[in-house]
Amino acid sequence: MRALTSQAALSIGSPALNRAFLLLFAALAVVASSPSYAHQQKTAVTRLLFNSNTGSLEIMHRLFLHDAEHAANVVFGAKQDIIQSADSRALFGSYVVNRFAVAFDDNASLQELAPIYLGEEIDGQYLWVYQEVPDFATRHIGKALQLRVINSVLRDVWPDQSNLVNVERGGKIESITFSVGADSLQIEVP
Repeated sequence: MRALTSQAALSIGSPALNRAFLLLFAALAVVASSPSYAHQQKTAVTRLLFNSNTGSLEIMHRLFLHDAEHAANVVFGAKQDIIQSADSRALFGSYVVNRFAVAFDDNASLQELAPIYLGEEIDGQYLWVYQEVPDFATRHIGKALQLRVINSVLRDVWPDQSNLVNVERGGKIESITFSVGADSLQIEVP
């Protein structure tokens, strides 16, 4: 048997070289998939739920955590740590609720709702921001509604941001999507 020289051990196709390339590739994959290199999703989802148990209209905004952190740094002009800082989360929650509004047509005029800000939380890769309009669902049982929704969340950071709004009532879901040029949309809720 001949002894392998260091040159022979690293020749093309050798097991040692293949392992070295595999380890290098794995290390690069880990680095590239870390949150600091993640690509902004530029999509958020808001759910308006007519909750028959509580009688409230529940409003739940779901944003990718990475997008929220990046946007917070841009919007507030200073480093925000949404993951570690409750103050940063609350500040960003305030940003979200100030860029979202909902009104309904009561046949006489458009009545803007005044949702209560409930707070925010992190769940996996998402930041959730919660609002509620007490008794709204109860007051409008069985009535078809025309809602006017404004959703400009993250659109000041990324003009091509897409915001999906799902309205759930009585087991039915109606959806509208805010994309480039659409800041206010109307939806009929049966």
